[in-house]
Amino acid sequence: MGRVLVVLFPFFLTIKAGRKKMRIEEDVKLDFGDVLIRPKRSTLVSRKNAVLERTFKFKHSNDTWTGIPIVASNMDHTGTIAMQHVLKDQKILTALCKFVECSEWGWNEHIMRTIGLDNDLEFPTPKWICIDIANGYTERFFNYINKVREKHPQAIVVAGNVCTPEATEQIILAGADIVKLGIGPGSVCITRKMTGVGYPQLSCIIECSDAAHGLGGHAMSDGGCTVPGDIAKAFGAGADFVMLGGMLAGHDECSGEIENGNMIFYGMSSEEAQVKYYGEKQSYRASEGKAVQVPYRGSVKDTIEEILGGLRSACTYAGAETLKSLPKCTTFVKVNRQLNEVFSS
Repeated sequence: MGRVLVVLFPFFLTIKAGRKKMRIEEDVKLDFGDVLIRPKRSTLVSRKNAVLERTFKFKHSNDTWTGIPIVASNMDHTGTIAMQHVLKDQKILTALCKFVECSEWGWNEHIMRTIGLDNDLEFPTPKWICIDIANGYTERFFNYINKVREKHPQAIVVAGNVCTPEATEQIILAGADIVKLGIGPGSVCITRKMTGVGYPQLSCIIECSDAAHGLGGHAMSDGGCTVPGDIAKAFGAGADFVMLGGMLAGHDECSGEIENGNMIFYGMSSEEAQVKYYGEKQSYRASEGKAVQVPYRGSVKDTIEEILGGLRSACTYAGAETLKSLPKCTTFVKVNRQLNEVFSS
């Protein structure tokens, strides 16, 4: 009987190995709400001494950029000309919505041009190009990155979205300088609800930024931040850039009208966006975004000052003299509660 088992067992393993099977990853993956940054002794005398500006040199373009690596999202509500006019004064980037007419753009080093897979590549090379699609796992996407790099070799190319290290590496190898990370974490994104697909954002950043850095590339976290502390955690986890949508919504610089003290903010895969830009929601598609009302909040300048103040304070608590050094100083503590909400509404 023992001999029979010795013969049959390897055969059984071979049969199983040749079949595609459902897999379960047992490791627990983390989101921003699952951790806090552990404070450490700091040599900083004051929060104002924490340096948030960084200088980057990029793998494929060989270009450099200096600024605070926060990016206003290329959604049509936040990726506006008015937004970039304010943010550029802080050396913060704005990814303009891809539906903004090129003639409206006042080019400067803090503007990203956004394109999709169907865009004509016959345009003057900007400093930044952001290739933005919901699903960055298609062969067409990887091939398109290569075409963009060939057509605009000097541009700093951002491409995404993905949420796994293998795809991150493939995007870097295809010609992108920065990989945009996040499947479904955004405030008006319902991809996870509609498809069941996604990855907790903090673990996504930790794993994918490590993959990007290993190839000389960079990582941009896109989505999931609701408060300045989340932005600090994203940088602490290894993100080089953090893109914000909902946190910058509802301001004077956003597109849309103010009604009863609110503004409409919607995802770019929502039915509202599809009808606005394509005339209808195509029958084969589901809406993977939603529309919400956000309170009107005045000028984005005040919100940005709060965000930057929170980041400086985070660096001080973690013992990081610069934003660049924050990942080296960060220790995450897993928690089951973050806030005392006794007086929350």
